[in-house]
Formats: sequence, structure tokens, C-alpha cells
Amino acid sequence: MNIYFDIETLPAAGKVLALVKSTYDNLILENKINKISFEEFHKLTALNGDFGKIYCIAYAIDDNDVVVLTGDEKDILINFWEASKLVNLFIGHNIMEFDLPFIYKRSIINNVKPSRNLMFARYRNDPIYDTMKEWNKWSTNNTSLDRLAKIFGIKSSKEIMKGSEVYNYYINNKHETVYRYCKEDVEVTRIIYKKLNFL
Repeated sequence: MNIYFDIETLPAAGKVLALVKSTYDNLILENKINKISFEEFHKLTALNGDFGKIYCIAYAIDDNDVVVLTGDEKDILINFWEASKLVNLFIGHNIMEFDLPFIYKRSIINNVKPSRNLMFARYRNDPIYDTMKEWNKWSTNNTSLDRLAKIFGIKSSKEIMKGSEVYNYYINNKHETVYRYCKEDVEVTRIIYKKLNFL
């Protein structure tokens, strides 16, 4: 059984903001970051599972319809791990470096025990199949999902919006657009996986 999935994330909020601010202040004092405002730094926490949070997870089992999990982050994680417990192969784009580490961190923070303890071994495509890694054969190149879709002549999910716009859509209550975008990322990933494997 395969699961194709993608996540969308948001910057830090709530109690953790104090930690984000002190982290920012320390990095400024140590001259480790330059010319970046706290507002910009805060937005970047959406890329870090230490601080950011999961906004939604879209997934599809094998050739079934895509499901989008939304609402409370803890509930999203519980439902994702429940859907994943019988899965053999986890498939996504850049999931080795971003999606799965983010999901695991947020699971621990939310006290949600993962149903699977996945090994993040490099240069393998089982039980984690990362379409970006497989396309580049584990070189240092990072091909975006948008570019890979265009290479294969697939309609890109980035025609709906871009990943960098998620927070703006969120604060403007355009939730359904983000959910549709996340869903389309899964559809595109499924097609790319099949092309990469001549299916």
C-alpha cells in the first residue's frame, strides 16, 4: 500500500513566540543573521518544525481520492498516522528533508505517537520514496515540484498559488484555496511517481 502526501505549514503562534523572539535576538547578537527583520524571521518559522505548525495534510492511498486533513494540528496528526499504519511506501516531493521531519517533530510536540517508525536512510527509496531525490539520483540538485511537473508536461499545482503564499492566504481566510493547492500537489506527485517508475 502506498501513501502519497504533502503538507502545508504556518509560522509559529502562541506560547512559542517568546522562544522565537529570544532565538532571533540571540542570532542577531551573535551576528549569525543579517538584514532580516523579526517579521521575516517569524514567517520563516513555517519551514521549521521546532516552531511552525501543520496547517493541513493532503494524502491519497494508492489510486484513491485525495483526502485533506484540516483543523486542530493534533487531530490532523492523529488522523494522518491512523491512515498510515498499514502503508508500505511513503511517497512525496522533498519529504526526506521537509515534510516527514516536520511531521515527526510536530507529532512529538503534540504527544501523538507515530504509527510508523520510519528510517531516514539515504540513497534508498523504501519505505520513503522522495520524488525529488529519485529524479536527481541523490545529487545535490533540488528540482521543484513545479519544474518537474513542467518537464513532464503535467499541469502544475503552482497555477493555483505558490507555497510561499500559504501564510497570506491563511490570514486572509482563503483556506479552501490552500486545501485545493495541497490536494493538487498530491495529485501531481502521484503522476510523477508513476512516470519515474514507468507505471
